[in-house]
Amino acid sequence: MKEIKAYIHNHRIADVIHALKDSGQCNANAGTGCRNLSVIPVQSLLKAVDAREQHYSVELAEEVIHESKLELVCEDHQVNELVDIIGRAARTGQAEAGWIYVSDIIQAIPVAGRP
Repeated sequence: MKEIKAYIHNHRIADVIHALKDSGQCNANAGTGCRNLSVIPVQSLLKAVDAREQHYSVELAEEVIHESKLELVCEDHQVNELVDIIGRAARTGQAEAGWIYVSDIIQAIPVAGRP
């Protein structure tokens, strides 16, 4: 199993999620494919697409943008297709519009319900 994390501009995250769902690779109702699809708001030091996207963070004393961190877990054979889908849907036209990381999952244990 693999974990994919992607840091994506906020204005692209909805398109990424729709592309993943439309691919059939991330169907929570089927119980197969990618799992634990999560989107977490984060602040990043990425270059802003335009000035409206950039804000000054008092806590960090830096210019930041608000972006989304997408996380999902998938089977090994799905990685290349999912990374390709995310990469295409997340494009902004900038040379660097975010990053996609893939990590190995050593173990996955379901949380059991009450007996």
